[in-house]
Order: sequence, then structure tokens, then C-alpha cells
Amino acid sequence: MSTATVAARPGAVLADLLPASRVRDAALVLGGAVLTGLAAQLSVPVPGSPVPVTGQTFAALLVGTALGARRGFLSLALYAVAGAVGVPWFAGGASGSGAVSFGYILGMLLASALVGALAARGADRSPLRMAGAMILGEAVIYAVGVPYLAVAAGLSASQAISLGLTPFLIGDALKAALAMGLLPTAWKFAGKR
Repeated sequence: MSTATVAARPGAVLADLLPASRVRDAALVLGGAVLTGLAAQLSVPVPGSPVPVTGQTFAALLVGTALGARRGFLSLALYAVAGAVGVPWFAGGASGSGAVSFGYILGMLLASALVGALAARGADRSPLRMAGAMILGEAVIYAVGVPYLAVAAGLSASQAISLGLTPFLIGDALKAALAMGLLPTAWKFAGKR
């Protein structure tokens, strides 16, 4: 099947441009988990916050968008489970499920499935729709991560928002802008093959 045929198929995501097989799917799931783990190592502490700025959220949303809802979710589930049992690939080389920021990882599971489902509906093919998908994905991550932070760190809701949401909004806007250019451009190149 040609790239153009796959690209025109309803529900196709970028990963579907590769020849279909169970080996492909397993490799994509593993690769997405590894990419997220590597991106988590791009970690910058935020003064006063127990949550660092990382490349992890961008990678998780990119994985979900490129792989689709099912493979994206499985990839982030592998990342979360492996990290929880000791693989040191959470932010700053951490592992385990006891960190106050673990809720963000749980949110990434749901967000990857959401952006993957939106990509299957064509959200990754135009810059504006891609920005919307990324913003929704980020909102899901915060909807799980911030309350988890509040409970795990014994913070009030306003403290959790102040420490676990507000400092990250500018970076999230930059990540959405990057995705706005990256994914629709990948589809344009794929359509020309």
C-alpha cells in the first residue's frame, strides 16, 4: 500500500505509514516509551516547585499523536510501569511511584490516548488543529497531575496550581507551537513520497 493511500485512509496516524505487523507495533510501543524516558532526562528544576520542566510531556503527546490512541497509551503505560518498578527514566533519572509528580505521568497515559484519537480524526494534519490537540492533551495531564500533587505533597488547591501548573504554561505554549509545525509538516512530506 502506498504512502498516499495510507495517508488518505480514515483513522490513519503517522505510524500507519510503516508496513503493518505485530513486530512494528511492538517496536513502536517500546520506542515511544524509550523516547519519553530520554526526553524526561531533559529536566530543569523550577525554583520552589517539586515538579521540574522536562521534555517528557512533549514526548508523551508526540508519541500519542504519532502512534495513535492504542499504541500511544500502551507506550506510556510501559513507560509508567517500567519506571514505577525501577527503570531510572523518570525526570532526572528517578524511578518509583512515590514521587509527588507521578500524577503527571498518569495524566500522560490518558493524554496520549486522547491526542492519538484526535490524530486519527485528522488533528495532526493542520497547524491549528494540532495546537488544539496539544492544548487538550496538556489539560488532561494537569487535570490528573495537579490534584495528585496537592494530595501527595499536602498542598492546598491554590498552592498546587501555583507550583504545578502556572510555571509551566509558557513552556507548554512553546511545545504546542513546535508540534503545530512538526506534525503537519511530517504529513506533507509523507504525502509527497
